[in-house]
Formats: sequence, C-alpha cells, structure tokens
Amino acid sequence: MTTPRTYRCQRLDDLWQESHLRVFPERWEDVEWSDEFVDILGDAGPAPWHETRFKMVYGSQGISVLAWMQGPEIWAYQTERDSVIFHDNDFEIFLDPDGDGELYLELEINALNTVWDLVLVKSYRKGGPPLDSFDVKGLQTAVLIEGALNLENPSNRGWWALIQIPYRSLLEIAGRMNFPPLPGDEWRINFSRVHWDAAVRDGRYAKIEGRPEHNWVWSPMGEVDMHLPDRWGILRFE
Repeated sequence: MTTPRTYRCQRLDDLWQESHLRVFPERWEDVEWSDEFVDILGDAGPAPWHETRFKMVYGSQGISVLAWMQGPEIWAYQTERDSVIFHDNDFEIFLDPDGDGELYLELEINALNTVWDLVLVKSYRKGGPPLDSFDVKGLQTAVLIEGALNLENPSNRGWWALIQIPYRSLLEIAGRMNFPPLPGDEWRINFSRVHWDAAVRDGRYAKIEGRPEHNWVWSPMGEVDMHLPDRWGILRFE
C-alpha cells in the first residue's frame, strides 16, 4: 500500500477574486508547488518523462488549482462539454471533501479548455453510477498554451490549466463540511494527468490508436484505478 501525499493549501483570497484570466502563472509565484507526479502504480511503474505539478489556494468563495503539464505534445480535439475528455491528453481532479468515499467530484480538462464534470455516487468498484448531469455551479476554467496547440512546433513547452471551484457547488456533495475550510481541516483529493502516445501527421499531433494511456498522478494509487478514494492524498488547509 502506498502512503498518501499531503499538500498544504494556503488561504489567498486575492487569487480567487481576481479575474480568472489574469491570475496565472506569475501571480502564483509565492504559492508552494506540489510534488511532481509519478506513475499511478508508484515505484512499481515507469517514471513519467514529462513534468506535471500543481499549486492550490483557497479563499472565502472557493478553491483554485493551477496545473502545469510540461511536454511538446500539446493537442486536444474534444470540444463538447461533458464529452469523455480523457480520450485526449488531460488534467483531472478527484475531490471528496468529507472523505466518505461517496458523492465525490471528478473534473477533467483538456488543452482546448473543454471540461467534463461529474459526480460519482460511490466508486465504480462499489457499483456507484456516474452522474454526468452534475455541473459545478460557478466553475471557472482557463488554459494557457506555451507553444502551438495541435501542431508540431519547436517552441512547444507545455500548457497550464486554471480551475476555480466555488464552495456552493460542493455543498451538494458535502453539505456538513466547513465552507470555507478552517485551518487544520483536511479533505481527500487526487490529481491525474492522462498522456497518450502521439505521432505527427501532416504537421499535426494525432493519438496513436491501440496504445494504452499513461496515467501520471500526484498521490500514487498502487493500481490502475483512480476511483479508490481511500487511497487519495490529503489536502490540508493552513
């Protein structure tokens, strides 16, 4: 069994209140980086060859996550809300504020800023259905590309994703929690980056069909399954 990682989340109201299109990445310089992502299996899996990290803050209205996905293969083709975003390279958040393993949030975003947000009544292993009809009320997201989207380009460095989740949307899945959190409160959380092998065709990136995805995560799961909430990491509010 792997040991869950812990991230210490700072309270910075100004990063929440400022327009979401103007807060990254330079405004986040003083916020602590997470540990780099590892293979979902932990030490038993191959080390990722691209860097993935995040920063996180909370304020009076909600939580904000800034994620960095390094690598030249910046591509995305899913354009419809609530489509299966992990068919592209993506960044994912799994959040269970009350830590009961039920009614937890999954949110995925690709480099086109297309979002899939859903709630799991309980984990798939326990028979819990996903609720695609759930929408995070007041969700704000933004993406910044360092390079060229979908195109092979020597300037490609990677992409940033900014995700802001209001507490009012979390009341529906964890109404008995403190919103905003109090210093010392802890939530269960994990983050995943799905990365597919890709080839360049006519100057554009395309997924190589038939190859499995690479699952890089913040807190390793020990098996290829993100839907084990009791193994997620710990978000500790400062």
